[in-house]
Amino acid sequence: MLAPLLALALSVQAPDPAVAEVAAVLDRLNAASTAADGDAYFALFAPEARFIGTDATEHWTLDQFRAYAGPHFARGNGWSYPATERTIVIAPIDCRCIAWFDEKLTNASYGETRGSGVLRLTADGWKIEQYVLSFAVPNDRARQVVEVIRDAE
Repeated sequence: MLAPLLALALSVQAPDPAVAEVAAVLDRLNAASTAADGDAYFALFAPEARFIGTDATEHWTLDQFRAYAGPHFARGNGWSYPATERTIVIAPIDCRCIAWFDEKLTNASYGETRGSGVLRLTADGWKIEQYVLSFAVPNDRARQVVEVIRDAE
């Protein structure tokens, strides 16, 4: 009777190595962007990746995103969005080769932001397929934000 309970307790407590690997990729993403290390940053993305930024025009392929961010990195201008909270889910299928995440981020200029996306396990490890950066707008301020955006159009 004790053995099944102990096995259950160990399985609940044992961290999922895939979750830790995905978290490490996301942490390396922030470290590379903070250091303005474009090579390390873009190496974390799959070749067909998409980046969706905070501006409505920022819906980029990896090449388009590299064209935007590369010059910033080349001048030593990175950005820092360390995670303060993160949820990672590994798809419960046989391959366990897809992960999705959402995270609360903090930024010196923008305060609390959000990141979310999808990673795929490749022969070279976990790669980001899609990353979405967004602002966390409180519901009671949403109408004001929408009005400001409409007025700017």
